[in-house]
Amino acid sequence: MPASRSKSEKHDAAKQLRRDPYEVLGVSRNSTDQEIKSAYRRMALKYHPDKNANDPEAADTFKEVTFSYNILSDPDKRRQYDTAGFEAVEAESQELELDLSSLGAVNTMFAALFSKLGVPIKTTVSATVLEEALNGMVTIRPLPLGQPISRKVEKQCAHFYSVTITEEEAQAGFVCRVQSSDKSKFKLLYFDQEGNSGLSLALQEDSAKTGKLTSAGMYFLCFPVYRLDQTVNSITAAKDPDAAFFKKLDGFQPCEINELKAGTHVFSVYGDNFFKSASYTIEAVCAEPFFEEKENLRAVEGQILSKRVELSKFEAEYREVLAQFTEMTSRYAQEMQEIDDLLKQRNEIHASYTTLPPMKRSSSRNRNKGPSKEVSEDGQGRYKKPTRDRPKKKKWYNIHLKVDKRKPC
Repeated sequence: MPASRSKSEKHDAAKQLRRDPYEVLGVSRNSTDQEIKSAYRRMALKYHPDKNANDPEAADTFKEVTFSYNILSDPDKRRQYDTAGFEAVEAESQELELDLSSLGAVNTMFAALFSKLGVPIKTTVSATVLEEALNGMVTIRPLPLGQPISRKVEKQCAHFYSVTITEEEAQAGFVCRVQSSDKSKFKLLYFDQEGNSGLSLALQEDSAKTGKLTSAGMYFLCFPVYRLDQTVNSITAAKDPDAAFFKKLDGFQPCEINELKAGTHVFSVYGDNFFKSASYTIEAVCAEPFFEEKENLRAVEGQILSKRVELSKFEAEYREVLAQFTEMTSRYAQEMQEIDDLLKQRNEIHASYTTLPPMKRSSSRNRNKGPSKEVSEDGQGRYKKPTRDRPKKKKWYNIHLKVDKRKPC
């Protein structure tokens, strides 16, 4: 009977079977982020469990595609993989995107619980929604500029909107924002129009808590605009509390699309809640009246990029000083313990200079019991009855009366 392999041996064997992520997605090493994303969407839709319920090979391929995309979609991990292969990207810490529509009720409850506890869970759009959009089977409602629309979308469902902009509006910039006053979880999606009147997902923004609401936005302002992915390096930050600070800006990455051309564009709001529908308000505006806001955004994002570089340098200095502080703290505790031990030995040596037997402590139970003993002048003791301290009462004849000694009129 062959010996069973250990867990580490199985893990090493799995590593050897990994395919090159570029090969899995069918892209070249010089592919752009948008090309990688398009390839992933296409293959994920093809091998999604919803469409291949009883096909274990399709399920394995779907996991492999998702794993490969998680490496190539992250600039840092992609650079690390190109330099040193799988070992450099810490494969064990890769996060997978969950399709809530494919989870059972029990798994969905666990996912919701972890989300409530603050554990970031990345979710993906339902394959059913993506397939209906790709086949042109979705209802698209017009979204006029400057006219907000409030609605409610069911979980794992989507509402589609079309926005038409002119050449002047495209050059001035365009913004689409969604917010939820009851803090619903949702995704804001942007779709490219295919030749067969179908729609393919191009951009995705997850809602985030901002004050008393949740919101998501896409900003096409004709200059590089950045987005902040809160889930980047979340596992690393959980292992090291300091990393939560130093890795906070690692997810600050440029958006794939900076501007839109004149014409009609399709956006969608996807209900990303675990159990209930999502209430939202969507609004599309031309950025021309917001010139000051555009310049402020450009300036602030520039400062954030500079701060990200500073954090990288500061982390090295902080780690070095922290190591020194930890060493000094350990030495402080050690020196304090040695001094206490020496003083204790000194006191014991002092106490050894005596011929008297060691004193026994009397029990605290015998203290202050019985009447007190009073010693007389002849040396004999007598017991004195304990008395209580009572307040002295004034006698009536000790009261001084004031007598009016004035003579009568």
